[in-house]
Amino acid sequence: MKTRRTHRTHRIPRLFVVAAAATALLLTGCGADGSDADRASDGAARGSEAFPAPSAPRGDTDGGADKETDEDGRTAAPDHLSTFALDVDTASYGYARRTLTEGQRPDPSTIRPEEFVNSFRQDYERPDGNGFSVTVDGARTGVDDWSLVRVGLATRTAEQQGERPPAALTFVIDVSGSMAEPGRLDLARSALGTMTDRLRDDDSVALVTFSGEAETVLPMTRLGDHRDRVHQAISGLEPTDSTNLGAGVETGYATAVEGLREGATNRVVLVSDALANTGDTDADSILERISTARREHGITLFGVGVGSDYGDALMERLADKGDGHTTYVSTEDEAREVFSTDLPRNIDLTARDAKAQVAFDPETVAEFRLIGYDDRRVADDDFRDDRVDGGEVGPGHTVTALYAVRTEPGADGRLATATVRWLDPDTRTPHENSGRLETGALHDRLTDAPVRFQVTTTAAYFADALRRPEIPLPDAPSLGELRETGERLANETEDKDVRGLADAIDDAGRLDL
Repeated sequence: MKTRRTHRTHRIPRLFVVAAAATALLLTGCGADGSDADRASDGAARGSEAFPAPSAPRGDTDGGADKETDEDGRTAAPDHLSTFALDVDTASYGYARRTLTEGQRPDPSTIRPEEFVNSFRQDYERPDGNGFSVTVDGARTGVDDWSLVRVGLATRTAEQQGERPPAALTFVIDVSGSMAEPGRLDLARSALGTMTDRLRDDDSVALVTFSGEAETVLPMTRLGDHRDRVHQAISGLEPTDSTNLGAGVETGYATAVEGLREGATNRVVLVSDALANTGDTDADSILERISTARREHGITLFGVGVGSDYGDALMERLADKGDGHTTYVSTEDEAREVFSTDLPRNIDLTARDAKAQVAFDPETVAEFRLIGYDDRRVADDDFRDDRVDGGEVGPGHTVTALYAVRTEPGADGRLATATVRWLDPDTRTPHENSGRLETGALHDRLTDAPVRFQVTTTAAYFADALRRPEIPLPDAPSLGELRETGERLANETEDKDVRGLADAIDDAGRLDL
């Protein structure tokens, strides 16, 4: 599923006509019985209105998304499609903030724009039941014919979820020597202790530690009357020597399988600075050793990064390929929020192997570029191949993708159709939902767009400034201009997270990046 990092801009062939009947068949032929696409609450493209369509299922007899045929029978590559696996990681943004606070510039290779964008609350409508709502909006920039288009996906809130199933959580804690640094193991101990008090009596917890070797210090234990036992195990965590992360992950999954609870959400939570220096240090090799536990038992991985020196690449790959996601914490407040609020509230899964595909209308769009998601790209014709890995998403999450889009001069009409596909976490039944955007719905300026859209674009511009790509976002502001925008948005939203973004931009400005 993964590809190397690129900055691809897709130029769309002008001569490109798709039959409406074929479009209707593609959209109604998905899922178990096709009903989900037909019920798209926000007007999924279908029938004679639909253009362009998501890619055909793999193995389509006429080549599906491998080719499109114009009215003269000629074929063209489907350059109007963009497909990616959903991602709710935020570690890149958290680590960048920590680095800037310490007066250093983050390594550009650790900057993932989608994780900056996904670090902030959004204004999307929530679906009534399982699955996703789809929001597509956009605004024109100060550069001729260039716009920024936001594709927003949201699951129901944790409060809408009602009674969640019990949780079986296996915590894999790094106790290597580097974890002695303030802001590492001390944060984990404090936050885990608070979390233990907030979990339900029917939840279960196991504890695995690793340094040179891995050890199960607490087998899967139903909380109930055993909270003191869990607290004792947590308080006994002390740093020792080297970092055999591979052994820790392998032992963690073995412990999770041994304590597997049917009908519960089984998850491994890895807390580490990911500075592996002993044993197996290759993410793919580590994941291969736990592949059975992941695939047969559906045990997901949640990575929590800590430390001023942090193995970002290893943690990201473990989580992405381990059917999970990552975050990064550097303060006690952040750690308590992750362990004591977010994790207990969002233990359940809403969707497995979720993917999105955005189809741009070649009559109105000349070229487009997805910002970020470089390691989450999926082949267009794999969108409906449910054997191809996607992302796991829980209740209360939003996923945002931002596109730079150049429209044809004077273009009017359909601009894009976004479709999300996911599997039910229990039955693995596929479902879809879609949303669309017309050129007439574009806001004339970024400052005319809703405030949360402006937060999104500010976060993306900031990531761009830090990573310095070959092709910058259109109408990119200077850091000084970005600082003014961040300050305005922080005051306007009165949101502590947006205030943190403004402070991070200010820190970057002091470094004269």
